[in-house]
Formats: sequence, C-alpha cells, structure tokens
Amino acid sequence: MSHFLNVQGVTRRFGGVIAVRDVSFQMHEGEILGLMGANGAGKTTLFSMIAGNVAPSEGVIQFDGKEVPARPDEASQMGIARTFQIVRPFPTMTVLENCMVGALYGHRRLKDLQSASEVCLELLGEVGLAGQAHKPAATLNLAGRKRLEIAKALATQPRLLLLDEVLAGLNATEVDTALELIQHVKQRYSLSIIIIEHVMKVLMRMSDRIVVLHEGRKLMEGLPAEVSNDPRVIKAYLGEQHG
Repeated sequence: MSHFLNVQGVTRRFGGVIAVRDVSFQMHEGEILGLMGANGAGKTTLFSMIAGNVAPSEGVIQFDGKEVPARPDEASQMGIARTFQIVRPFPTMTVLENCMVGALYGHRRLKDLQSASEVCLELLGEVGLAGQAHKPAATLNLAGRKRLEIAKALATQPRLLLLDEVLAGLNATEVDTALELIQHVKQRYSLSIIIIEHVMKVLMRMSDRIVVLHEGRKLMEGLPAEVSNDPRVIKAYLGEQHG
C-alpha cells in the first residue's frame, strides 16, 4: 500500500510558542491511526494543519500525492473532513439543515437542496438521528450533537476523517455506542480515520497504529501493544495522568 497521507517535518509556531515541532509520519489508506498525548501536546494543532484550518510554519502535508492547502474548504473538497472537540452546530437551523451544509460545500458538492436533503436523511439514519432531523440542533444533548458532528463530516463525502475527542463527556454506554458507530461508518463509507482520544484504552481498542505526541514533538509511533509498553510513553503520558 502507498502512503496516502504524508506528514513531513511539520512545525507550527504561534508567535514565540511552538505548538508542533518537526513532526513526521505516514498513513496508509484504510487505517485507523490514533493520535495520543497529554493536554498541550499539539494534537489539535496537528489536526488543524491536516484539515487546512492552519498552515504549517515549516514542513509539508500531502494527501493522495497533493499538498494540502491552508484552506479548509479546499481541503474538504480534496476529501478531508474533521470534527471539532467543542461541538457547535448552527443552533437555530434544524439537524437536517446542519448536515446539508456539508453535503453542499464539501467533497460531495451537491448542486441542489433536494439531493442534499436525501443524502443527509440517510446519514442521519446511520448515526441514529433520523427522528430528530427536523428539530433545531439546539435541542440535541451532548451525545446527539457529537453524532451530528459525525454526520456533518460524512456529508462532505470524505476519504480521510479526523475525529477530535468525539467521546469526551459521554457516559460508558454512550462511549460503547459511539465506538460501534465509528467502526460502522468506517466500513460503510471506506474511510481512513485519525482519532484523538485521551482515554488510552479506547485508542488501544480502536487503532491500527498510534502516534504519540509530547510537548509538540513525536515521541514515538507503533502498534498499540508497543505504545502501551514503551517506557517513554509510560513516563510522559501515564505518569502524568496517574502520578
């Protein structure tokens, strides 16, 4: 398999602060890649660069052999979609209308409202929100808003889906349901997925490989079993979390 995501020497500075420093990794199509690290490790900044929200200060990110532009609309049209850690749907628009935005302006780029509506009604059924399609998005609870966030990303017809802490704030039952949903949509839509999640056992369960960030640098990457047993990870991540 060829690398369809190639991150090479990526650094991002915000004034005098270096959020990500010289990070490189590759990803195969069809993988679930976990991105792990403590708060402030640079995970979301790296996501933002891959999704085109933020330009790298140095380095290059290539998707399917083409450089990812520092414009999220163009990155979306290439087939990259992301969710956000803080979920903010358009509150006065319906759940269906929120989803339709992705169908109209993402990689799918549907040309009419009827087609977008049909696509999104199917997607909302996939994520368990069909019964709330015509309600204002503000009426959804946290789990519902996170499901809508996934549906909005899927509506763009991505090939690469970036999930930023979609499980945060959910109870144990909701977490299990969300994990089943992620596996389902991966198979249903032939997705490659990068997932940020603080709960290590979730990453171990979900990921084919894991990249570990620490203070903006790549600490290591490897199979889940390798990562969980690596002394550097135990010291930098588990020690901080449980010490």
